[in-house]
Amino acid sequence: MALALENKIALVTGVSGEGQVGIAVAKAMAAEGASLGISARNRSNVEARAEELRADGARVLALPADLTREDEVNEIINRMIQDYGRIDILVNLAGGLSVYKPAEEHSTGDWQQEMSNNLFSAFLCSRAVFPKMREAGSGVIINFARAGSPQANMVAYNCAKAGIEALTHTLALEGRNAHIRVNAVAPGLVDTESNVAAMKPKDLERWTTRTDIAQTTVFLASKAAAGITGQTLAVTGWGI
Repeated sequence: MALALENKIALVTGVSGEGQVGIAVAKAMAAEGASLGISARNRSNVEARAEELRADGARVLALPADLTREDEVNEIINRMIQDYGRIDILVNLAGGLSVYKPAEEHSTGDWQQEMSNNLFSAFLCSRAVFPKMREAGSGVIINFARAGSPQANMVAYNCAKAGIEALTHTLALEGRNAHIRVNAVAPGLVDTESNVAAMKPKDLERWTTRTDIAQTTVFLASKAAAGITGQTLAVTGWGI
């Protein structure tokens, strides 16, 4: 049976900490035949995750970078093209909630930080791969939004994730004639090691699993999702 991503080249951002969504997605894509580039800010973390993947037989480049910097984004895209010749799939996973307080207490720095990490980074990476995919005549971009209604005390994060949905729809429209599909995954509460340690839940049954998120990402990247673009797919487990 053919692998879902056999001979595909994928760049996955936000692959840093152990027990997080990024490494779960990277492992699932590698298991389905993809060759990878993985990126995040912390060099030692990225290189450690790359070694994990290589131990499982994956072909992977470790690409530490600050993805809010245009020059560093362009550098890792050029490295992918240099080593692999193309990029078939981009997974914009970098970001996360880092400011949690009432809106009136958000500083301009807080706002800029959440927007840069969660929205601007996805824009820069998508913009950098778009001409490469257009030239190739196909490509897949998968962004990460959030499931559910906006919550209090995270106004900048909420707005950044709303922006991700707008970015997804816009790029899908602009990429349709070049067969570039653009979709977003919107996770619910995920069983990452950091979430579990911080929240200490008594029952994880209603949480979304990292495996759920990883398999959804593989599906959207594969031929099985060839008819899907411009969509945001909520993955909430049993916590609907």
